[in-house]
Amino acid sequence: MANPAPFSFDPAICLNEKEVETKLIVQYLLPYLGYNADSWYQEVAFGNIRLDFLAFATQVLPFAVTETSPLTLVIEAKHPRENLDRHVFKLKNYMLGLRVPFGVLTNGKGFRIYQRQQNQVTLVFSCSGPEISANLGSIKQLIGKNELEASTAAISSKVSTPNPLPKQPMKIIAVYHNKGGVGKTTTVVNLAAALAKQGKRILIIDLDSQANTTYAVGLVKFLDEENDDIRGNNITQVIESPSQYMIDEVVRKTTYSQYNIDIIPAHIELMKKEAQLNDIDASKKRLQKKLDYVKNKYDIVLIDTPPSLNLYARIALVTADILIIPSDLKPFSHEGLNNVKDFIGQINEIKDDFSLQPLHILGVLPCKISTNAKFLEKTFLKRLALVKEKYSLPVMDSKIYEREDLAQCLENSVPMGDDIIPDPRSVLDFRPNSKSAEEFENLASEVLQKISLLK
Repeated sequence: MANPAPFSFDPAICLNEKEVETKLIVQYLLPYLGYNADSWYQEVAFGNIRLDFLAFATQVLPFAVTETSPLTLVIEAKHPRENLDRHVFKLKNYMLGLRVPFGVLTNGKGFRIYQRQQNQVTLVFSCSGPEISANLGSIKQLIGKNELEASTAAISSKVSTPNPLPKQPMKIIAVYHNKGGVGKTTTVVNLAAALAKQGKRILIIDLDSQANTTYAVGLVKFLDEENDDIRGNNITQVIESPSQYMIDEVVRKTTYSQYNIDIIPAHIELMKKEAQLNDIDASKKRLQKKLDYVKNKYDIVLIDTPPSLNLYARIALVTADILIIPSDLKPFSHEGLNNVKDFIGQINEIKDDFSLQPLHILGVLPCKISTNAKFLEKTFLKRLALVKEKYSLPVMDSKIYEREDLAQCLENSVPMGDDIIPDPRSVLDFRPNSKSAEEFENLASEVLQKISLLK
């Protein structure tokens, strides 16, 4: 049975992180919530995860990290001067990685409880430090040991008879702008990793003869043409052949992320075939037809496109259901939006001829945005407004900023003998707790939320 609260908690007694841990958590909160010394641990390590506190409602040792594991509650304590918002992303990663249902984040001056349901973590309770004592009943109902033990038992009894959600049809998303250097490849590979982290089955298709995405996912390990194993078995053959080179025959596993992501690579030979394929109307629909054979294998297909109005851009947009338009919002990118709109109009005419639904524009995605405070306060807001007012295009809520981690992750390399071999990483793998990783996780959540509303 939980002990009564010995006194009203006063955050003024906590002058540093250690005092938040001892005076608020160890001496005050855990005893009241019913956790004795055998049911919680301090400074716990799981691989590269370091937890301040880990508590169990029902302790079972040894345990495995699964949906039904006994891990119940993680608590992260911060210095009273720390802004809690800076630590939310890391706490959510801990909860998702360890499949823990509840997490607490506190600096003594503020107190928050987060809850995980499947792959989503949400804030379910928040109060200031002086309000903790008055809200102990509500806190106990959420994360008290006895209360969590009862709810864990109820959940476990239902595990054998789940009610799965209806499966959404495969969605094909093209990432396109006719202006180069706006962050298309960066968006595709990191969005793919963020979507895969949320449990989605992802296929990337590189439709640019420059093959930047093929490099970025780790397929180009060779240093000379003799070892090139992509030539003759890539997106070129998928488009060129009416009945051979099906998706399953050409697809490769990527190596740039811990998450399972497939790719159909590109190759510079794609450039030589354009004139020949331009004269074959059927080539514009071959990719779409072949993807239909793997519609039950993938949840989302992401297509990286060339920065042009050429045949391969047409094929990408004819194939896609949905369009994301990355833009650095600079003047030339803005002017290019008129070309993008005209191009979409042409694509929708072709799709109509093929009895396909028109493209759904998810929005312009601000990319490679400067973090300069003055720029963000004035110029950035004006450029955002211009997209809606002058070009009548929707703008996505997510924003991808220009950061060092994001630039370094795809340029990562490793020594191999006397040579240096490219070893790119997604930012979620390279710096999982970085601002850039958080931005792409937010983008993935926005994309999933918006495409779930489409028929």
